[in-house]
Amino acid sequence: MSGTSVATGRSSRGWNRLRKAALVGSAFAAMALPAAAQDYPHAGEKIGTVEQIYDGAMLPDLAVSTYRNIDRLFPTRMIKAGTKPHPLPQADKQLGDVRFKYEGKDYDLYDFVALDNITAMLVLKNGKIAYETYQRGNSEKTRWMSMSVAKSISSTLAGIAIKEGLIKGLDAQVVDYVPELKGSAYDGVSVRDVLMMSSGVKWNETYTDPQSDRRALLRAQISQKPGSAVELMGKLPRAAEPGTVNTYSTGETQILGEIVHGAVKKPLADYLSEKIWQPFGMESDANWWLDSPDGVEIGGSGISATLRDYGRFGLFFLGNGVIDGKSILPDGWVKEATTPKTLKGGAKLDYGYMWWTAWTEPSIKHGSFSAIGIHGQNIYIDPVENVVIVTFGAQPKPVGKEPIDPNAFFDAVVEALKD
Repeated sequence: MSGTSVATGRSSRGWNRLRKAALVGSAFAAMALPAAAQDYPHAGEKIGTVEQIYDGAMLPDLAVSTYRNIDRLFPTRMIKAGTKPHPLPQADKQLGDVRFKYEGKDYDLYDFVALDNITAMLVLKNGKIAYETYQRGNSEKTRWMSMSVAKSISSTLAGIAIKEGLIKGLDAQVVDYVPELKGSAYDGVSVRDVLMMSSGVKWNETYTDPQSDRRALLRAQISQKPGSAVELMGKLPRAAEPGTVNTYSTGETQILGEIVHGAVKKPLADYLSEKIWQPFGMESDANWWLDSPDGVEIGGSGISATLRDYGRFGLFFLGNGVIDGKSILPDGWVKEATTPKTLKGGAKLDYGYMWWTAWTEPSIKHGSFSAIGIHGQNIYIDPVENVVIVTFGAQPKPVGKEPIDPNAFFDAVVEALKD
């Protein structure tokens, strides 16, 4: 059975049940808010459904209120912050009106924020705030959806688990940590293959196609049945030999999350809190979607955190994972994870270990890299100029609706802030 047939082999009555189940996300919004949520400034806002997010079927106001309340769409686990926030002082040199050219046209900072539907942006230079803005009612307290930015965070947790010896290196086998996948297309796949999204397992990531594997994975999440996501992944067929073909797959990151969970024997949110969120000094608690009540985190999406804490994560990674004078990442991990990889057979990728590599001339020269999520989420890191840029976006469709390539703007920001 193909991955697509897993998603589509249902009667119309069954499909109606699934659509009804999709409203589960909105049902969470209607429930009484826990006491801790009462102080959240956006807690009472109307939100849409998770299917509307992936369909790109929300008007702007509803999209914004939904994206800052995604912890009401599914059960979540808290990523607890510490008591001593990592300081983010104001930089002496503040970012002014950035002007740049893109595809032969002149643009400035205001064009980028307006045209790319940016609802918040933070620019850090040498660990200090050079620019910060909040739009559409967002504030320093707003938790915003990460979407696939979470993939880069899951990848980082895998690196920490390797450093601690809990995952036996990049060549370790998936089935050693997720035994449910023995006999599936993931049998014979390494951790490295998963990090490179090159398992060879067949996958269709099309967000807006209800028949795609990505939407099948979403329906598994909507079902909130324990183990449904990994069960779905275990039924997918092999399309190529491991390590030979790259296919962008959120399902692959779900497998990575299962690997880390199986290796560290604790929830990913707890591991993230214990290793990074508290010791590095994140200021606010964050949340992470679960596949079922008290279940496993969704490895490829579903983290909601504040703008400054995403910025702090960027600083943590820019600084090679050093906390209290010692790196918690394997030696050379940041460079290994963020540089273009080569598949078996020699094919080159513009992708690292769930980090996007640079594609504009200035960013390639600096070896810059990004964590990127649909609808306009970015953590952009320039290791040469020590710049971290975070954006929250509310673009109308998951992909393909960025009038301005954000890297063109980020290049201009880096140039403007040169010492």
